This record gives sequence, C-alpha cells and structure tokens, in this order.
Amino acid sequence: MRELFHEIGSSLRQNKLRTALTGFAVSWGIFLLIALLGAGNGLMNSFMGNMDQFVSQSIMVQGWRTSKPYAGYKENRKIDLDAKDIAFTEGPDWQGTIAGVTANTNSTSATLSLDGKTVNGWLQGVSPKHQEYAKIQMAAGRFLSPADLQEQRKVVVLSLSQARELLPNSPDALVGRWVTAGALAYRVIGLYHTDEGDFRRTDYIPYTTYKGIYDPSDKIASISFTVNGLNSLKEHEDFQEAYGGAIKRIHSIAPDDKTGIWIRNGYTQNMQMNKAGNIIRIALWILGVLTLISGIVGVSNIMLITVKERTHEFGIRKAIGARPGNILSLIIAESIAITAAFGYAGMFLGMVACEIMEKTVGQRGVDIGFETIKMLVNPSVGLDVALEATLLLIAAGTLAGIIPAWKAAKVKPIEALRAE
Repeated sequence: MRELFHEIGSSLRQNKLRTALTGFAVSWGIFLLIALLGAGNGLMNSFMGNMDQFVSQSIMVQGWRTSKPYAGYKENRKIDLDAKDIAFTEGPDWQGTIAGVTANTNSTSATLSLDGKTVNGWLQGVSPKHQEYAKIQMAAGRFLSPADLQEQRKVVVLSLSQARELLPNSPDALVGRWVTAGALAYRVIGLYHTDEGDFRRTDYIPYTTYKGIYDPSDKIASISFTVNGLNSLKEHEDFQEAYGGAIKRIHSIAPDDKTGIWIRNGYTQNMQMNKAGNIIRIALWILGVLTLISGIVGVSNIMLITVKERTHEFGIRKAIGARPGNILSLIIAESIAITAAFGYAGMFLGMVACEIMEKTVGQRGVDIGFETIKMLVNPSVGLDVALEATLLLIAAGTLAGIIPAWKAAKVKPIEALRAE
C-alpha cells in the first residue's frame, strides 16, 4: 500500500500542470454546485419566509390605479376603498365564506423619541385581528385589544429592533414607557419579534386612534379577511374572480382591468411560490450537475492522456512481472486521489462562499413595494448534500478512470515497449 501511495505521489509531482488543470476542473465543478444551490436556497428562503408572514387562508384587498377608461372615468384613476366596501364584504353575499373582516389604514411616517434617543418608523392603524393575519410574534407585552379600539387609546406596538435602539441594554423595559411621535405621546404596550436582518419599521396603533388623529375620512388602505370552505386552487381562483368583480362594479372599474383592485390571496401565492421554488431548484441542480459532468469528462480525458504517455512504462512493468491488476489499481487510485483531494477542496470553498453570501448580499434589503425584505436568507447547503455531491464526484471520477485503466492493463508488453 505504501508503494502504491508513493507511485501516485511521484506521478502527480512529475505532471504538476496536468494535475493542477484536472484538479481545477473538479474543484470548480463542486464549488459551483454548492454555491448555486446555496444562492438558490437563500433566495427561496427569503420569498417563502415573506409568504409565511401571512395566513394561507387569508386575503388582503387594496385599491390601486386603473389601467383603462370606463364608465366615463379616465385611466390611471386612483381607487380608494371605504366603509361601503367593508359593509359589502361583511354582507349576506359572502356569509359562510368570509370571516373576520378587518380594515387597515395607510401608514404615516413618524420619528419616535425617548430620553433623547430617536428612531424612525411608520404608524399604521390596525385591529387586533391583524396579529393573526400577519403572523406577528410578540417578544414582550401584548398586541392591540378590542378595548384599545373602542376607547381610541394612544397605545403603540413597536418592533423589537426599534426597542433595541431606544433602550439598547434592556429593550423589554420599554413596555409601559411613553414615547413621543411629534406632539403626541403613545404608551408602548408590546414589542413584536424581529431579528437583526428584519427591515420592517411598522408601528401598530389602534385603527380608531389613527382615524381620529391622522385620517378622519372613511377611506381605508386595505381590507383583510379569512375564507372558509375553499380547499383547492380552483375554488380560490373562482372566489377571487367573483369577489374582485363585485368590488370592481362598486367602484366602476372595467371588468378586465387587472390593476384597479389588487387582491393578495395567501393560498394561491403560496402555491405559486412553491411551484416556482421547485422549478428554480431543479434548474440549479441541472446546472450544477452539468458542471460536475464537465469535471468528470476532464478527469477521463486526462487519464486517457496519462495512459498514452506512460504506455512505455507500463510495458516495462509488465515485462518485469507486473500483473494487469497492479496497473489497473494504479490508474484507478490516481483518479480517486485527484477527484477526492480536489473535490473536498471545492466543497470547502463552496461552503465558505455560502457564508460570505450570508454576511454580504444576505444583509441587503430589496424594496418590493409594500415592504423591504432580505435578498438572501440562510444561503447554505446542508452538509449531507455537500458530502453526497462530493462522493458522487469521486465515484464518477473513479468510473472515468476505469476505461483508460482497463486499456492500460490489456496492453501487451512487446507493444508497449515499442511505443514512443
């Protein structure tokens, strides 16, 4: 065994350029596979995490701008939802299907201050049900209650990231304190959970409080509700078409206008995201596998060249008593050594690249219109996947070395000695 390792090392040292080029092809293949899978996983984790913020059976409706003239109105008309839309949504047409109807206001920018420290945020009026729809996880205190709405209390729920800026040493102690927003003071009743990469700066106050202070009109920014008895994609699409068509009629929007009313259906969006995620993962795997194949082909070609260059040497070995199995094992062992060493090096570099993506690109935010999300979330590949891909490469490299090794083992000594 020691002699075998010595021969492999000697052969690789004598052909440094050939070994380096082959090793680069192998390392590059496994590196790209892991980096591509890591980036794809990070991208999907970002969008799926954003989708997970909403209940899959919840629907949110917002007014937008029309794209077509209709009923005497010009295009690009801004549609504002109002109290009659709430009444219609809660009406008899949707009994048994729609439940838990709530309204949300627009957001107003505000600078919150406490003991000389300030933090920027957006005040939004919501109802207690909003916590369930948006899957808000409380870190301290409580969310809004029905009594807060009924009494129009000046209370606010802040994000944990804001609390850490106002009270760095003890953010939980902010609960019960008063913070000022302009000329008004709000009592902090709760903190909702955020992590270091969370870019949300929404501060929730009672819907009635917001309307009484910032917007006395009957206009609302969005309507949220859950649906019952809809268990398939077709049922959700049929409901969305019927409900959206009715809202369009109320606001005199063209039936085929796709932008007048915007409906976000958690169920259908989750289905679409899952489908898109599967397509992306398959595409990344195909690209990665093709890259691996190019590395394997490189190993096979190098081994063919190796056999041709060492034909004379193999003839001498067989002339002095070497068996075909000895030559076969030598070529295969050399193939395994190259693919294993450089394959694990590529795997290590790929894992490092994923960590670098997490610390750089993963910390950047993307504005998608209604909020900002992280570009990549946990762009990594499981150690089991990385090891399996590397072992697959080693196995493929071994198979790639069998054909030239078999040819070398079958060469006759007299023919090998004649080779130049």
